[in-house]
Amino acid sequence: MNEWISGLPIITEADVLVVGSGSAGVPAAIAAARSGASVVLVEKMGFLGGTSTAVLDTFYGFYTPGDTPRRVVAGIGSEVVDELRKLGPVLERPNTFGAGTGITYHPEHLKVAWENMALTAGVTVLLHTVLQAVRIENGRILDVAVATKAGLQRISTRVVVDATGDADVCFHAGLKFETAGHIFPAQTLTTTFRMGNVDVTRRKTITKETLHDLMKSAAATGRYEMPRHEGSDHVTPVDGVMATIMTRLPSTKMRDGKQVNATDPIFLSAAEIEGRKQALEYVRFLKDMVPGYEHADLVWMGTQIGVRETRRIQGLARLTKEDVLSARQFEDQIALCGAPIEDHHEGTDTRWHYIPNGGVVGIPYRTLVPEGAQNIVVAGRCFSATHDGHASVRSMAQCMAMGEAAGTAAAMSSRQDCSVADIDTDELRHTLRSQGAIVEELT
Repeated sequence: MNEWISGLPIITEADVLVVGSGSAGVPAAIAAARSGASVVLVEKMGFLGGTSTAVLDTFYGFYTPGDTPRRVVAGIGSEVVDELRKLGPVLERPNTFGAGTGITYHPEHLKVAWENMALTAGVTVLLHTVLQAVRIENGRILDVAVATKAGLQRISTRVVVDATGDADVCFHAGLKFETAGHIFPAQTLTTTFRMGNVDVTRRKTITKETLHDLMKSAAATGRYEMPRHEGSDHVTPVDGVMATIMTRLPSTKMRDGKQVNATDPIFLSAAEIEGRKQALEYVRFLKDMVPGYEHADLVWMGTQIGVRETRRIQGLARLTKEDVLSARQFEDQIALCGAPIEDHHEGTDTRWHYIPNGGVVGIPYRTLVPEGAQNIVVAGRCFSATHDGHASVRSMAQCMAMGEAAGTAAAMSSRQDCSVADIDTDELRHTLRSQGAIVEELT
């Protein structure tokens, strides 16, 4: 398949190739390199971090919700928070809707923190490099074609970690996946933005309920186009700067009788443009109606639109809503999640379903292994889950934990010359624990 790729010039070779440098990809690359593999990390943008630097500024999923939060993610996830604290203030704050303690950071610092950690681990980082196609022989990926400033080139590898979020590697490899929106409505898209010169003290004089009432009132006047009426704003490490999650755009559309989503270039381009237009409406609302924003100004919009789900692989196991809400544990689990099911559906609100009694669900390694894959393992929001299961476990801290596990597993697969499905998961879990990761509930 795609034999033309073998004729491209080789830009580099690696035991492990990680595609995508978000909250899953960078930990995967670091973990694989620390395990002794030669590692190349490919990123389409000019910096590391993906959604965590291009869209958002807060890690969720490190703690369980509730009055007595428990830490459920550590390992490389803890290390990057420590690295961030060396660069500037990091805030721990409650989530507006009760999803648990969030860790708010400066996104520009996170870019540098991830770079420092990746380079220290020995990872070769290729920025401005975009996956184009893969070459497969006997079910194994041998090379990937990437678009670079120097033209099309190829990377030869033994094992690939698909941390693209959209399962792009799996898509090009012809592996099975579920497209978000085909069975259940897919989660909506969000363009984030930040406001400067905010009088934070005055902003704090109103509650989130009052903010939501103001949104509803503003929308009811007909003077503001605001599809979402319960968005949130929060403080940042920069004085007078507030960050928002307010806009809401559809995640799918019918075109020529076919449903398309954010993996479709025409749909994605239109969503980016509409998201910025919508963001300006919320900016106008904040300045007109919310205390503390009277003299505020827009200082930043997301580098790209925030995408919650597109493709989810068909893995050797599939995490379900029932698994999450029953706090199910698995023999091969490599991480934990206590986050609620957070469903950003089309409409004015968001649906929340909490794990009873502060419980946590395990994330099985098998959900990271695509069915039929020989040398591809995934990490992050393209893991194998139903729509509802995914809506809990897609938080960035869980993506970090999945990435650390996927990178460690990829290095094991390369070293032992076995398929990613055949590695010893007991050995994987032992290795993760020895690195400080949390793979099971502490008793």
